[in-house]
Amino acid sequence: MSSPIHINSPEQFTSLLSSTKIVVVDFFAEWCGPCKQIAPVYEQLAMQLSKPKEMVFTKVDTDKQPQISQSYNITAMPTFMVFKNGKEVSRIRGANPKALSDAVKKLAVESESGGSSSGGFGESSSAAGGWIGMGLPKAYTNCTEHVDIKGLDLLNADSDFGGVRTLFEPSAPSSLDSKGKSKGAATTTKDWVESDTDPQLMFFIPFQATLKVHTIHVTSLPPKSSEGDDDDEVPMRPKTIHLYTNRAHNLGFEEAEDITPTQKIELEEKDWDENTGTAKIEVRFVKFQNVSSLVMFVVDGDGDGERTRIDRLRIVGESGEKRSMGKLEKIGDEQGE
Repeated sequence: MSSPIHINSPEQFTSLLSSTKIVVVDFFAEWCGPCKQIAPVYEQLAMQLSKPKEMVFTKVDTDKQPQISQSYNITAMPTFMVFKNGKEVSRIRGANPKALSDAVKKLAVESESGGSSSGGFGESSSAAGGWIGMGLPKAYTNCTEHVDIKGLDLLNADSDFGGVRTLFEPSAPSSLDSKGKSKGAATTTKDWVESDTDPQLMFFIPFQATLKVHTIHVTSLPPKSSEGDDDDEVPMRPKTIHLYTNRAHNLGFEEAEDITPTQKIELEEKDWDENTGTAKIEVRFVKFQNVSSLVMFVVDGDGDGERTRIDRLRIVGESGEKRSMGKLEKIGDEQGE
């Protein structure tokens, strides 16, 4: 058991990654208030869980070690990363003690038992990027933290509901109960997106790093209709989705109709997990190897309604080279913008 190791060079960091099973990293700056607030929590975890060659805790001053920070696309502080066998398995942006403690302690338990993550359903299934509605495939991670939030765009959304950034929030949808299951009823917190004049939605999703996209998780939790309800008023889950890669900007609806998509998807009722309301879109991996942006066109919904609803989107795959550093910013307990 020991205090965190302060990294003084890229070579020192690389050596630790290659010689230690689990490496936890705190990217911080001396001027960052939230970094100082969570520092005692990080120190305590290090004292409790560090073990030579098995698990070490490190600190990287982003001002003194810009090469390391740029290599891992650190654009906000504090940012915590967890590596297992030299590969990133978790990234937590912001001063979130619970998320940090949960991610680290879970890996510590797995290390002691010699097991690995089961990738089950619900909030605990994602070590990186917050809540995720379905299990992660082996060797791939939740890459949603690489979404360029400021560059997002959404067409035909009803302004009475959450904006496009809501879909990438790390928290679980409000329409799930504390056990991660659908409430099957309406909620006063409208943290989802619904289409406006017709079922169609058009998303532009740029990334801060080039990704290899393996799957896309779409969560949709419309309330269950009851006898006497007007079916036109009950929002639908997406049915037909067209994906376009590496566009410079969002497409218009007419423009999208004239362009051959990279992949067409038809979701059926059996594709949706009954507990989390999540469907897993498996993309043709060979066509999604170097993705800098996605356009996601929801063509229609599954039903006769006039609206389509989406609660969360998650991107699963591998991250590659960073596209742009952006501006370093402080993040408090609110977990970003």
